[in-house]
Amino acid sequence: QVQVVESGGRSVQAGGSLRLSCVVSRYNWRSNCVGWFRQAPGKEREGVAAIDTGSSNTYYVDSVKGRFTISQDSVKNTVYLQMNSLKPEDTAMYYCAAEKYGGICGGRLPREYEFNTWGQGTQVTVSS
Repeated sequence: QVQVVESGGRSVQAGGSLRLSCVVSRYNWRSNCVGWFRQAPGKEREGVAAIDTGSSNTYYVDSVKGRFTISQDSVKNTVYLQMNSLKPEDTAMYYCAAEKYGGICGGRLPREYEFNTWGQGTQVTVSS
């Protein structure tokens, strides 16, 4: 079965940077979609970024465009989320998701229910 493990979350000052990693094991890297989501207390889980593993097309929620970058390393079976210029409102538990139903992202940022397998989450806390 596909396994997803996130890492890299920590506490950081506003304006700082973090890089989250998502290792996806036993996964068909070609022609698929991997996404990053986040959930803050009292809020719904929202999609942050996603990448088509075959074409490397990327998708972002408006609030992180220009600050976050999603990328992949197929050799390491890893998807990264580089987060720059972090803001307190970025504070959340960040989750990586794989095994999107239908394979590719589909030309848009996918929704939570479109993914079958999730990691345990990694906490990102941005202080002012």
